[in-house]
Amino acid sequence: MIESSLLGSVGLALAEAKLIWPLLASALAFLVPIGLALIASGGSPEERAVSTALLAPAAIGLAALGYFACGFALQFGGVGLAYDLPGLRELVWEWSPVDVAWGRGWGALGLKGFFLEGADSPLARALFFSQLPLVTTAVLIPLLTLRAKPFARVLAALLVSAVIYPVAGNWAWGGGWLANLGRNLGLGHGFVDFAGAGLVNLLGGAVALAGILAFGLRRRRQAGPARMPPVHLPLLTVLGSLLLVVGWLGLALGNPLHALQEGLPLTLIALNLVLAAGGGGLPAMLYSWFVSGRADALMAARGVAAGLVAVSAACPFIPPWAALAVGAFAGLLLPLSIYFVERVLWLDDPAAALSVHGLGGLLGLLAVGIFADGRYGAGWNGVGVGEYLGVAGQGVSGYFVAQGFIPDWPIQLRAQLLGLAAIFVFAFVLAWPIFKLMDLLARAGGSRSTDA
Repeated sequence: MIESSLLGSVGLALAEAKLIWPLLASALAFLVPIGLALIASGGSPEERAVSTALLAPAAIGLAALGYFACGFALQFGGVGLAYDLPGLRELVWEWSPVDVAWGRGWGALGLKGFFLEGADSPLARALFFSQLPLVTTAVLIPLLTLRAKPFARVLAALLVSAVIYPVAGNWAWGGGWLANLGRNLGLGHGFVDFAGAGLVNLLGGAVALAGILAFGLRRRRQAGPARMPPVHLPLLTVLGSLLLVVGWLGLALGNPLHALQEGLPLTLIALNLVLAAGGGGLPAMLYSWFVSGRADALMAARGVAAGLVAVSAACPFIPPWAALAVGAFAGLLLPLSIYFVERVLWLDDPAAALSVHGLGGLLGLLAVGIFADGRYGAGWNGVGVGEYLGVAGQGVSGYFVAQGFIPDWPIQLRAQLLGLAAIFVFAFVLAWPIFKLMDLLARAGGSRSTDA
């Protein structure tokens, strides 16, 4: 009895030791929502800067509450069916709307792990912790955008953390149907989103758009030429952008399921993130310099964020030149998109969520289907473990592949487009009716949404 207990303690200690680096990376990833809050605070009027900054700790608390109660279960309740790992063997309850005769891997909802029941292992706890920065970021994106009553913001945060992010996360990362598009429908390696370009950023942008439209948040039409948005606290925006660069590395490397996979190019991930961040910030800053005669700190910081978002899905699978190009393209489109949202559509988007996260997430998902060069990702989502397209060791592939590999064009792009559409439509369609009902109730009660 004593010997078996001792062996169990040793095994637990070894399991914990293997997860040290993913835990440290996940802790570092909390700099991402902090950086986003600082950028938004720097661009807010001084009287609103403090309340904007306070949205970061509020997002952490609300994200943790919703994800602990039911989010983790909905996302990873069936992850043990996709990953044969000792720490996940109790998380094997997955609901699928499709009969097993149509094939495995059509799961849509996890049903085990509410309040972390059945997740009492080092790997399961590390998996929960690794998702908290991502959930917090997805929650914070609409919180920074919606100028609504506090109750509306709280409901939006709980809706994202407890339902929208976990369900979409099950599809993409929990062994659900999007991840299995390759095995079930022959669509490349299935839907690929390594660090949340779609699952976090596009999803957050879709919820923000639903809130803007439901609450009728419009800008006042103004005559004359458009002006750069005022930057009241430029040092905060610069600091926020620097924290994003550091935190995004932790966000990309914190998932223990990724860390346990062999052949993951850690140095390439780090290099691509930095190149995309620089590539995004420079065009945005030069654009502001060209149109206003001075470099704008807020536009540059948002460009850095857009570049990081745009490379998130593809950072392990694309060469450095492609990461730089993707980031630069996102940074170049950023000011044009902000102008379109604010001066053509007249939508009130103070944090530029639609341009930074929505458009950036869209570009990031498409980048996988175009620039993935086939060198990495062999066996991703259970596809091509030995060989793919007749080439041994070929991984996730798009149009521009490395020498010796075969382009998977446009098959992988179709998987990305299907995942993109599924995440955006699901998030928007679920959030908009709830926000609209809240707006109608507020109007009926004689009160309108106002700035918090």
